[in-house]
Order: sequence, then structure tokens, then C-alpha cells
Amino acid sequence: MQNDALSKTPTDALGELRGEIDRIDLSMHRLLMQRGEIIDRLIEVKRAQGGGCAFRPDREAQMMRALVERHHGLLPLDAVEGIWRVIVSTFTFVQAPYSVHADDSGGDAQMRDSARFHFGFTVPYVPHHGAVAVIDAVSASSGDLGVLRSLGGSGDGAWWLRLVGDRAPKIIARLPFVERPDHPAGLPVFVVAKPAADFYAQDIALYSVSLPRWAHDVPAAVAAARGEILASAPIPRSSRAGVVHEGGGHALLVAAPAKDALAKTGAESLLSELKACGVEAPAVDAIGGHATRFEMNEARAGVFAPKG
Repeated sequence: MQNDALSKTPTDALGELRGEIDRIDLSMHRLLMQRGEIIDRLIEVKRAQGGGCAFRPDREAQMMRALVERHHGLLPLDAVEGIWRVIVSTFTFVQAPYSVHADDSGGDAQMRDSARFHFGFTVPYVPHHGAVAVIDAVSASSGDLGVLRSLGGSGDGAWWLRLVGDRAPKIIARLPFVERPDHPAGLPVFVVAKPAADFYAQDIALYSVSLPRWAHDVPAAVAAARGEILASAPIPRSSRAGVVHEGGGHALLVAAPAKDALAKTGAESLLSELKACGVEAPAVDAIGGHATRFEMNEARAGVFAPKG
């Protein structure tokens, strides 16, 4: 046996290694086809149960975190994450075709890169100029998704007011699911979809906070409720989407834990703290939520290690 190994030429060794690669490629393809067969059965089960949303951001967040934590070796994490994003998003599209509407008002290149990385090329990409246009497109669709910058980039002011109301679209995810330095699609974005109680995570809840007038202690009140102000803007005079504002007030987009240690909802905590600091008649409306952010900040053998 040892003599056989020694008698192999470099060409023979290369041939064997390439044969192994071909075998692995064939196994991967067969597994993907098997996954497709399971998805086909899943579609039938969902149809028998009356349907349901195919996009499960909480499950996808868990999958991506597990992928990152177990990955090692030569293959860059960017490639592994990208492959899995294409697999997951494409099979979701197969279950229930959808388009991704994206706000390119803050720049098209980053937004397009983010959408293509997270949703692949099979899912149609539809650009819009402004967050309001994206939200309107999602509202008018049967099951499309919208992608908006989570921090700045839109000239639409308090666009999140369009998410207030039982029938208005809601934020269901924050991308990327795994945040790390030099991510190829690291632009922080929110995913917006029509409301469905069974398909968005609520580790972190998002709220539209409307104030009749600004008060100096508002930031401290939000912080006391363990919240973070993501954006603020004057409230426009508008009666569209069933939301009526007289103008002159101020709107905040706030992220906070869905429940605090006393099992209060984030909305209850925010209202309590705002009233305690003297704000009269504040309005706090839930507009969605997302999984807890998973951040990685240290490179180890080509793989980023989660923060301790």
C-alpha cells in the first residue's frame, strides 16, 4: 500500500483530488434537489393549512448565526454566507414568488449590493426613490418585501409613520443577520412586509413615537426605557394611510427590548418614562421588530469570532 502511494505521480494525485471535488459537487447538487423535494412537500402542507408567509426572518437569523459559528477552514465566510443566502432566499421565492422593493435615494450601489447578497438574483429587484414609495409598493402587493436603510439615507422625513396601523406594513427584520467588519453587504437595512402575526421576531421591538412637542428630557426618557432613538423628524401634515397629523409635533423611530425585566412591553415602558418626564399625550405605536443583532468584531483564522 505504501509503495502504491509512493509510486503515484503528481498528475495521478491531482486526478484523484479532482475526482474527490467532482464527487462532493455531485453530492451537493443532489442535496439541493432533495431540499427542493422537501420544499415541495412543505408547500402542500402549508396549502392544506391555509397558507402562510414563506419568509421567516427569525429562523433565518438563527440559521445564519449557526452557520457562522461552525464555519472554519479555507473558504471565506463571505462566500459561505452568500451561498446560504441565495439557497434560502431562492427556496423562499419558490414557495411564494415575491419581489424586493428597495429605496435607492441614499445611493443605488450599496442598496443593490445588499439586496442581491441577501436575496440573490432570482428574486426580482425593484428600485424606488424614497422610503414612502417602497412602503406604498409593499402595501399594494400580495406579498412583496421592502428594503429601507435603517439609519438615514431617505429624504422622506418621518417615513415610519406610514407603518402605523393594523393594516400598514411592518418591519420584520434587520439585515445583515450577522454583522462583522468588511461585510460585502454590510449596509444596515430594515425589511418591510405586510403584517402577519406569525412571522416576525420580536427580540427587539420598533416603535413610532409621536410627540405633540419636543421636550429636553425625551432622550433620557427613551434611554430609561432601555430604548434607542434611531431617527427623528418633524411630523408632516398628512392624512394618508389612515394616519392624521396636524403638524407641529415630532416623530421618533425607537428600538427597544420587546419586554423588560418586569415583563412590561416596550410600549408601556416608553409611555411611562415619557409621561414621567412631562411629555403630554405621547403616542407610541408598534411598527415591527427584528432579531437581536449578532455582531462579530475579531478575526481568527479567517473567521470572525462573536463578541464575548
